[in-house]
Amino acid sequence: MSSFIVEGGHRLEGAVEIQGAKNEALEVICATLLTDEKVTISNLPVISDVTNLISMLAEMGVKVKYNTPSECEFQADDVNLDYIRTEEYRRKAESLRGSVMVLGPMVARFGVAALPKPGGDKIGRRRLDTHFIGLHNLGAEFEYLSERRTYNITAPQGLKGTYMLLDEASVTGTANIIMAAVLSKGETVIYNAACEPYIQQLCRMLVRMGARIEGIGSNLLTITGTDRLGGTDHRLLSDMIEVGSFIGIAAMTGSDILIRNAGVRDLGLLPQAFERLGINVVTQGDDIRIDQRDIYEIDQFIDGSVMTVADAPWPGLSPDLISILLVVAAQARGSVLIHQKMFESRLFFVDKLIDMGARIILCDPHRAVVIGAGKFNCLRATDMVSPDIRAGIAMLIAALGAKGTSHIQNINQIDRGYQNIDVRLNKLGAKIIRIDE
Repeated sequence: MSSFIVEGGHRLEGAVEIQGAKNEALEVICATLLTDEKVTISNLPVISDVTNLISMLAEMGVKVKYNTPSECEFQADDVNLDYIRTEEYRRKAESLRGSVMVLGPMVARFGVAALPKPGGDKIGRRRLDTHFIGLHNLGAEFEYLSERRTYNITAPQGLKGTYMLLDEASVTGTANIIMAAVLSKGETVIYNAACEPYIQQLCRMLVRMGARIEGIGSNLLTITGTDRLGGTDHRLLSDMIEVGSFIGIAAMTGSDILIRNAGVRDLGLLPQAFERLGINVVTQGDDIRIDQRDIYEIDQFIDGSVMTVADAPWPGLSPDLISILLVVAAQARGSVLIHQKMFESRLFFVDKLIDMGARIILCDPHRAVVIGAGKFNCLRATDMVSPDIRAGIAMLIAALGAKGTSHIQNINQIDRGYQNIDVRLNKLGAKIIRIDE
């Protein structure tokens, strides 16, 4: 199990380039299965979740060619449908959360798909009802094969458009349904659709491929099915969660960091959330500069009550930012209630922050009150184990701002979402040693 040894308390300085968006990458890579023509995707992050998904598609028979480490060509003109029934596919798909998004493209184009229980972060229940109900509404049939712990999905009569009101605005669920609907017969209307920038990017890519989608950017999508799609070139947006991570790192370490190509237009409430914690977020074109020389102070509501920071479906605050905001609040002046609404296990890493000296009251699985210490380097170093991507980066941020040397184990979780994070931070002046075991 690989680990980081982090010497905290160093002020960082310099510029960092933001990687392509992980969540968008998983969606659009799966969308390449919808056509037999070449699709080129650029600005791909070189992270394990993305490379593992690309590897799985290659083993399915998709032709994969890397032009550069961050640009890849895909051509799904000879997909091996027998592969999805193999034990190798089951093991690979089980270990990767993004594997769920091959369902829509596979059942739409080939009439068959298979899904073992996918992996990913252990952050609470991550049910797949939205995916299954949406595809079932389009005409897909599901059979659970207990001996293989796998769902077999077929469309014996083909897929047919319909109206559906989603039970939740699931991002991956919406992506799966969109990808199935573009090759379905007739019109599909999806209400309560997720409308994150990455869903918008997926829709725009599909439109360039020949799909007919109306309502992009809203929670009401109308899709008129077509017989086939063509190829296209697509460039990923910058990863907004990495933008938030570097804002948090700059704030926690009292640093001067220029965040290049931040994709400011697509950040939503992210800048305002950090500004409410007292951080000075300066936008310079498409870049963001954080020069946090002084300690920051948490804002209050207009009536003087304690600030609450909560996640919500887009255009609300992304749940992936909550762990980062919680850590940053630990050394601010003032108090804040952090409300993680969507996942009931995501705040359980705060016990390690409490061990580091953070003043946090975990009210229940979804809420924590943070009473800021009001000074830099208020935390003390400790040993930690990363339970998931976002808690892992939050632990790294805490370690960078702490006194002493911390040891973070299971950093493979961090590698799933962040490209060479130790190398990039060391260039800014951090002291991080990677130990591979």
